Amino acid sequence: MREGQRIDSATVGRWGEHLAALWLRKNGRKVLYRNFRGPNGGEVDIVARHGAVLSFVEVKTRTSEAFGRPGDAVNAAKEDLIIRGARAWLKMLGDNNQIRTRCDVAEVVLVQGERPRINVVEGAFRGL
Repeated sequence: MREGQRIDSATVGRWGEHLAALWLRKNGRKVLYRNFRGPNGGEVDIVARHGAVLSFVEVKTRTSEAFGRPGDAVNAAKEDLIIRGARAWLKMLGDNNQIRTRCDVAEVVLVQGERPRINVVEGAFRGL
């Protein structure tokens, strides 16, 4: 990749998800699944276990923070999509109300010439 060359948003997103999964592993999470799609349209970027908690992680990647933090892009419609995906995952596990869950957002900022910055907001929103 040459300096100044633009990368398409899908590539930026895939790279951000890869980096977020590495960060989660390095910081004590076990990544169980990536890019889960529920049968009713729900989706979760990363399903991970963090101790006794099952974490559903939405990854937002940006190449600049000029328009705010990456996590600011998680609106009510996106939360609903993630929650539907999380509920589909839980349904696969059976009727187990003992599982503690959490919805997190991994913010990844990729600026050319700098180290990637990753921030994970635990319990970023409620809904399960």
